[in-house]
Amino acid sequence: MEEKPTATQADDTLPEKSPSSLPSDPALDRRLNRKFDLHILPWLFGIWLFSFIDRSNIGNARLAGLPEDLGITTGTGFNVALLVFYIPYILVDVPSNLLLKKFKAGVYLPTLITSWGLVCTCIGFTKSFAGLVVCRVLLGLFEGGILGGVIIYLAMFYRRHEMLYRSGLFYCAAPLSGAFGGLLASALGQIEYRGYNRWPWIFFIEGIITVLFGIVCFFFMPDTPALARFLTDEEREWALRRMRIDASGSTNIDVDQEEFDWFWFKMAVKAPQMYFCAAIWFFLLVPLYSYSLFLPSIVAGMGYRSTIAQLFTVPPNMAGFVSVIVTAHFSDKVKQRGIFVVGGTIVGICGYVMLLVSDQNRVKYAGTFLIAIGVFQASPMLMGWVGNNLAPHYVRAVGVGIVISLANCSAFIGTFIYLQRDAPKYALGHSISLGALVITLFLTCAQIGYLEWENRKRERGDRDERLLQDDTHRLGHRHPRFKYTL
Repeated sequence: MEEKPTATQADDTLPEKSPSSLPSDPALDRRLNRKFDLHILPWLFGIWLFSFIDRSNIGNARLAGLPEDLGITTGTGFNVALLVFYIPYILVDVPSNLLLKKFKAGVYLPTLITSWGLVCTCIGFTKSFAGLVVCRVLLGLFEGGILGGVIIYLAMFYRRHEMLYRSGLFYCAAPLSGAFGGLLASALGQIEYRGYNRWPWIFFIEGIITVLFGIVCFFFMPDTPALARFLTDEEREWALRRMRIDASGSTNIDVDQEEFDWFWFKMAVKAPQMYFCAAIWFFLLVPLYSYSLFLPSIVAGMGYRSTIAQLFTVPPNMAGFVSVIVTAHFSDKVKQRGIFVVGGTIVGICGYVMLLVSDQNRVKYAGTFLIAIGVFQASPMLMGWVGNNLAPHYVRAVGVGIVISLANCSAFIGTFIYLQRDAPKYALGHSISLGALVITLFLTCAQIGYLEWENRKRERGDRDERLLQDDTHRLGHRHPRFKYTL
């Protein structure tokens, strides 16, 4: 009778077949990353920049006369217009990620951005509250697949501990959009031409720019490393091989050869780290979304006029822009995510305390800087965190989609905590955002503890029995050699 191999024996034979045993080539790695940085990141940065501008410019339009023209100056009509965007935005995350895997990413992502650019342009023609609601629903439908799609797209090209810095480089477009959008809105909100006065031009110009950018993306975004025309044959081969090495032996399937299997879906659904990240991100997005949408109103509540209020939104958003880049760089350097989320939430908590307890505009305005610095940098950390700890690629696609869907449910809170009746102090909104950050802090510490516990079990060999199964290449992030990123 043939002797059944033990966990130790199975583990001893694995390196002969594991891609992680293949020799590394640091020089080739650096050359690949430089090429990917030049040929991929600019397009992802632009996509996210216009995504945030086109979803948040309604906050700028609010100061340029949109509520008065559409008859929603009282009640919660404006908040409803904000909320409906997130209903399709939440629902399409998982199916959109699977469509990205099925169709060419270099076609699918540009199609989404071009489509929502057209919708944004149409908002400028809106003459009623119902029309505004319909446009916001369509905007959410087309923007819904972007964040998860970009994370999945990045994971096709970069290794796990190279992704966070790249995620930060594209995500810093979010605070930059607030700064750029504020400057642009202060100028566009002055235009009056042929019956379209002030606010419609914010949507016209910003929407047209988005459409043009989306069309350009069709011609320059590669689908996968194997289809990247700017790579040599040697670079293409290494780009695929190094992703298998990075998976620590958890898969031997290249990203462009992987096919959907419900096995991967179930693996994602059973991953505790996915639900930790979803819960953390949920509470983090409460202040992030409300801040992005209502910063012009918060600043206006300090007594500044429309144009000045638009301009005053620029410096805090620029501070958030810088914080995203700096923390993303150091996060990949130390291969840590959670500690930066902890630090960011503490800084953001201090900012909301300043808004709540002070009656001085200088102190309140300084608080908006702390919020931007703390909250914006934490979001790409979570994007990288969930992507780092799920494998292989289809598991990551499903998991990221689920996390984003669950987290974005926070929009049902964030869009309704800053009400017109609470102006100018907005104590309710500030208090709820503060409480959400406190919960974010607690959950982040809990996830760090769980991941440390799981890594120690793998180091002790407590998970080696998984190597006895026949299809070890399907273990993904459950592989004993797969170390979770803290």
